[in-house]
Amino acid sequence: MAFVITEPCIGVKDASCVEVCPVDCIHSDDDAEMYYINPDDCIDCAYCESACPVTAIFDEFTVPAQFREYVQKNRAYFRK
Repeated sequence: MAFVITEPCIGVKDASCVEVCPVDCIHSDDDAEMYYINPDDCIDCAYCESACPVTAIFDEFTVPAQFREYVQKNRAYFRK
């Protein structure tokens, strides 16, 4: 299981989640409009979830239905 960043992060791109991640698995780049969590590196600590100011982070099994597409979007970001 890994955590997933979803739509509320778009345009906000607050780095609070990055700052609390103990394994540095949350990334972005200048072209991306949000952050992404590397599912291979995430240790499921949930620190990012509680640090997110826009409630954009969920564990992949509890992502709300309207944001389910972000599970694959997060994985795809790291396949580049």
